[in-house]
Amino acid sequence: MTERQLSIILAVVYEYIKTGEPAGSRTINKKYIKGLSPATIRNEMADLEELGYFYQPHTSSGRLPTAKAYRVYVDSVTSRARNHLSITHEAEAWRKEIIGRRSGIEELLNYVTHLLSRLTNCVAVAAVSELDDAAIWHIDLIPLGGANVLALIVLKGGLVHHSQFSLPCEADANLLEELSRRINTIACGRPWSEIHDALYSYVLNGLENAENACHAAIGELDKFLSEKNYRFFSSGTLNILNLPHFQALSRLQAVLTLLEQEKPLARMIEKCRQDKDLKVAFGGEITNSEGMEDNAMILIPAQLRQQKAVLGLIGPMRMDYERSISVLESVASALNEDNN
Repeated sequence: MTERQLSIILAVVYEYIKTGEPAGSRTINKKYIKGLSPATIRNEMADLEELGYFYQPHTSSGRLPTAKAYRVYVDSVTSRARNHLSITHEAEAWRKEIIGRRSGIEELLNYVTHLLSRLTNCVAVAAVSELDDAAIWHIDLIPLGGANVLALIVLKGGLVHHSQFSLPCEADANLLEELSRRINTIACGRPWSEIHDALYSYVLNGLENAENACHAAIGELDKFLSEKNYRFFSSGTLNILNLPHFQALSRLQAVLTLLEQEKPLARMIEKCRQDKDLKVAFGGEITNSEGMEDNAMILIPAQLRQQKAVLGLIGPMRMDYERSISVLESVASALNEDNN
């Protein structure tokens, strides 16, 4: 790709983001690239269309960018130095609110997703990292009747998870209380990944008569806490109803399905968490579901009170990436500052 072609791609994407209209060669010449004639720009746009960067909704119209062109544009945005949001009174207020907030993680992430959605008019998502990396505050095993047990797992920071399972025998309340006490003796303040191997020998000492029940209970906890589990938060589905892009029902349903099923979202979040870098995905890179082909998602890792988290935005492919990325980076920075 030549520098001239790159400039035209960036101009067409920027123009479409700002106006929502196809960009013609005269518009690009007048507003962005004055050193080239409209005829030269038109020829280059035709070549770029053949290469898959543009398409024409009608024969006589200007060009619209494809996902391939958006990738070039986003790579340009993310490769150059960016300023965070200018410190307006509003921005400074929410930055201080995040840093000074003494609520639990769940309340904080609810606040953050509402804030991100309000600032960008996109659907905001947040996820707290896999459970075996998080420090455990307390575990309670509660009998539900018969062999059924409810496990309440409270992580440091106040986030609560729960799991229901069945024992190979009737769940005895006294046994579960003692088992909970022994598990908490070892687990409190430490991640599950550090202590699960030591639990069996410690817990079973003196409880050999209930060995099967203890093994089953710890096995179920291990299964739940060792999986790639995330606690999801989202906000802003009502906001996107006002966007022309989501007047098409299939696009709206695709986003709602993504939030409900969570598995495709979890895969993207896991990749972002592992790579420890901002990620932008378009259409089929998120999920192959019908209706998602014209949507985009931005994810960024964050540190949330000693727990790994990921923040994200889901919106139309024609979103304002520069602002959206700046907002995400600013909020993630405030969360990281909150850890200090």
